[in-house]
Amino acid sequence: MQTLQELGQAVATRRKLLGLKQGDVAAQAGVTAESLSRFERGRGAEFGARKLLAVLAVLGAELEVVSQGEAGNLDELRRERAQGSR
Repeated sequence: MQTLQELGQAVATRRKLLGLKQGDVAAQAGVTAESLSRFERGRGAEFGARKLLAVLAVLGAELEVVSQGEAGNLDELRRERAQGSR
């Protein structure tokens, strides 16, 4: 991921995969549902690191910093996981 919009989309994808509602995740993370919604849509420039880490904790996820080009994109990661589970 290289943009805040991609990060927001990844958070939304994870939340939906877990079957969680925005309002529930926001409440558990201590942020407003509106700010989480804006972040997931790539419109939350004021969504800071503390809020992001709180949301990730609720989603059972963590942020990992890797060198550019080493992470792959979401489709590549899905293919790798699908091949690994066979």
